Amino acid sequence: MSVEGPGAGTAPGKRVALVLGAGGARGLAHVGVIHAIEARGYEIAGIAGASMGALVGGIYAAGRLEEYSEWARGLERSDVVKLLDFGFGFPGLIRGDRVIGALRELVGDHLIEELPIPYTAVATDLASQREVWLTRGKLFDAIRASIAIPMLFTPQMLDGRELVDGGLLAPIPIAATRQMRVDRVIAVDVNGPVSWINAALEPRAQEIAAGHGEGEAIEGPAAGGPTTLRERMASLWEEWAGSDDGEAEAKPTKSRGVMDLMSRSLDTMQARMSRVQLAQDPPDLLIQISRETATFYEFWRARELVEKGREAAEKALDAARL
Repeated sequence: MSVEGPGAGTAPGKRVALVLGAGGARGLAHVGVIHAIEARGYEIAGIAGASMGALVGGIYAAGRLEEYSEWARGLERSDVVKLLDFGFGFPGLIRGDRVIGALRELVGDHLIEELPIPYTAVATDLASQREVWLTRGKLFDAIRASIAIPMLFTPQMLDGRELVDGGLLAPIPIAATRQMRVDRVIAVDVNGPVSWINAALEPRAQEIAAGHGEGEAIEGPAAGGPTTLRERMASLWEEWAGSDDGEAEAKPTKSRGVMDLMSRSLDTMQARMSRVQLAQDPPDLLIQISRETATFYEFWRARELVEKGREAAEKALDAARL
């Protein structure tokens, strides 16, 4: 597909560039947004994304969004845990090879420059402390770099650069679409404003930050429990994932407290950066999904999150009369 003129069968004014923001599991809402935009007759003629936005955007550009959506909707908590390959001894808890391998098998190998529409994955160069636009090379190398949340995922080495999550500096990379010849730019922010504060989580977060309560027990294994660091971390992730019958929801765990604190910290940082980016370089249309919709790790809620994205997109499109 060319970016030099209207696509075949596309009405004038219907070519858009789509910017998909960072936000962990909330990025699954991007799938629903894309469905809603295409249902209105718009042609997505270019796409840029950071972190989960880069993942969904790249899979869309490769023409495999529906296959990915079906796969994601089928994930249970236990499936998410099985996709985690712990990399102790590496500069990150998770190597990421397992999940990228599963996605590559689903989507196939692609070169970015051979995709049918322009695509940019945004990452962060740790050495230069600058955002990096990845527009050439292997699709899943770029995606892997863009989703590498520091401390959680190991960095991705590309062309001698140590790259991590694009959401650190550019959670909504609007600038990456400005050279695309389109009629309008639509941005999706999945770190949108919250309407209320979860009163149940707030005291727990304060306790953990102060070194009290549930966060303390992570310092040492229980008697008869896992002894090595690898075993202890794997055990924590398994507890966090819980059982499929909802048992984990009824009984909070140590790992859940740590993950909630990490989630809230990431959300706060990305929400602040998102506001700065949107003020400096506003899109033609902004679609927002509240950051209270899900935590960054709840990938087993795909069905619900896709629907949230579709609803938010339809509401924004209606408000703009598009």
